[in-house]
Amino acid sequence: MAQRSIVIGGGAFAGLALAVALRQGLGADIAVIVADPALTGGPSRDPRATAIVAACRRLFDAIGVWDEVAAKAQPILDMVVTDSRLEDAIRPAFLTFAGDVEPGEPFAHMIENRYLIDALAARAQAEGIDLRATAVTSFASRSDGVEVTLADGAIVEASLLVAADGARSNLRECAGIATHGWDYDQSGIVITVGHERDHHGRAEEHFLPAGPFAVLPLTGQRSSLVWTESRAEAARITALGQDEFHRELEQRFGLHLGEIKALDRPRAFPLGYFVARSFVGERLALVGDAAHVIHPIAGQGLNMGLKDVAALAEVIVDAARLGMDLGQADVLDRYQRWRRFDTMAMGLATNSLNLLFSNRSTLLRTVRDIGLGLVDRAPPLKTILIRQAAGLSGEVPRLLKGEAL
Repeated sequence: MAQRSIVIGGGAFAGLALAVALRQGLGADIAVIVADPALTGGPSRDPRATAIVAACRRLFDAIGVWDEVAAKAQPILDMVVTDSRLEDAIRPAFLTFAGDVEPGEPFAHMIENRYLIDALAARAQAEGIDLRATAVTSFASRSDGVEVTLADGAIVEASLLVAADGARSNLRECAGIATHGWDYDQSGIVITVGHERDHHGRAEEHFLPAGPFAVLPLTGQRSSLVWTESRAEAARITALGQDEFHRELEQRFGLHLGEIKALDRPRAFPLGYFVARSFVGERLALVGDAAHVIHPIAGQGLNMGLKDVAALAEVIVDAARLGMDLGQADVLDRYQRWRRFDTMAMGLATNSLNLLFSNRSTLLRTVRDIGLGLVDRAPPLKTILIRQAAGLSGEVPRLLKGEAL
């Protein structure tokens, strides 16, 4: 069967990782095109940082990207969970996790987004992937292919179009795929801080009444903060002057790492939950935030998108080896069956955690603290939770095992 191109709309983590995985699995006979106005060829300026769990680190290793960024990644060697009020002088640790899923393999690494995006773009170029600094504006699906129109006027005849264009996906809307979910009336404040003492690779999750305050270690004496507040309070905090903001920050961060200093401006992002009613359409597949957005309370958002990448790449490569049409319905249905249950389960879990911990109820606080203490005293249960968080439970795609397609 004559295969046409695969067009990926969106050139962030999911789009670029999928493009590289497909090129390596399919070879050079099938063109892979990534279309995104952000693909200008210059270095990324994304100031955020991301926790990459062990399974997704294996994916980056399998596609030849991790070695390029490993020196810039900070392994998370252990994690401490506390539950307290803002005014509490002491934050007792109710739950601790050792950081390895396998001997010598941490369950996650922290890395600044710009390094990983630049490494993915460089690998895509080296693999001969067609990177176009333009957007997909429309498409028309037929039984034998999909006609994709780009903003620069180019028209591409493709076997499959992949929507990797984020939470406000234009491609999802053009396909008429609805979403269901809700807003949390919360915002996540993101900022990088420097501190006087070394963090020794320790991540901290402080559950405060407004929501989780996560301290995630970066290379050097720096940490990335993901700080949840109500939207009104987040707007107030991010609008503060430098001295007033420092007081708010210090009250939550504490002084256990010595003096602290904000290294960039705080930015607030509205939080919500939604899942697309279908992850596929006619010759269309959704990946990453185009398919689902979850609360950052468990640090799984980007990793869920990379799991989509691993599953879709495996499905497409397997279909190509069987001589199947890459965009036909039963190929895409296999991808949807593989990813939909895991996505719904993670969304339910993060929503439940947010409801359980983001409140001021003394009764709920007592119940959850007892629960955290029981988990802390059950090493087998902690091992299961670590492997789940690391993306290594259930039916794991080959790339997430570190295996080439």
